[in-house]
Amino acid sequence: MTEKNVVLDVKDLCVSYGKVEAVHKVNLRIKEGEIVTVIGPNGAGKTTLMNALMAVLPCQGEVVYLGKAQRRDREVEQMVAQGMNLVPEKRELFADMSVSDNLLLGAFDRYRRGHRDQAETMEEVFKLFPRLRERKDQAAGTMSGGERQMLAMGRALMAKPKLLMLDEPSLGLAPLIIKEIFRIIDSLRSTGVSILLVEQNARAALKVADYAYVLETGEVAMEGPAHQLANDPKVIESYLGLGGKH
Repeated sequence: MTEKNVVLDVKDLCVSYGKVEAVHKVNLRIKEGEIVTVIGPNGAGKTTLMNALMAVLPCQGEVVYLGKAQRRDREVEQMVAQGMNLVPEKRELFADMSVSDNLLLGAFDRYRRGHRDQAETMEEVFKLFPRLRERKDQAAGTMSGGERQMLAMGRALMAKPKLLMLDEPSLGLAPLIIKEIFRIIDSLRSTGVSILLVEQNARAALKVADYAYVLETGEVAMEGPAHQLANDPKVIESYLGLGGKH
């Protein structure tokens, strides 16, 4: 693996809440166009890891993004400007605003920096999520859970990210909708975007990912190619019962 195609390289990442260490010496690497998943039980530190990478939480350790070491005092806006985008577990949409307006907000930083390709980018998002086109004038708060997840992902893609981080995209969704969400995640390979997927539904995550990490009590317990972990007896026993068969 050459450094030029490494999008994110994390070494010895630690995150603490007061005196309690939630993430301990995590090493993680994502290559260009790769889907990497982090699986593990509730409370393992998966969301904390995501928030630290996005600069929502302070952290210790080394974070190298697009070949550039990131400062510890970096801010979320700086990471967005560099092409990193997070779709949080709670989706955090503007409920009273239309689908189209929510999408346009995702492109605000690019617009502020002089880019005027929002219409073309929205058309690309509508091709990925045809349901959003059908509901483009509908208020986001009136949509189903699956549609809101699609909108949250679409809004992030409006920023044309180089690294898209998805926190529990299947949470609270019906099995058929989960299957559709993961089909779309898999199809994003064609755009060249790298994806970091945090997911408790280990079966679906390992099926779509190239590489996987198992996080337990804030530490990486296992890692390897996703197809290998999917066949590992310990992973099968501990995690592949989660979320059912999708």
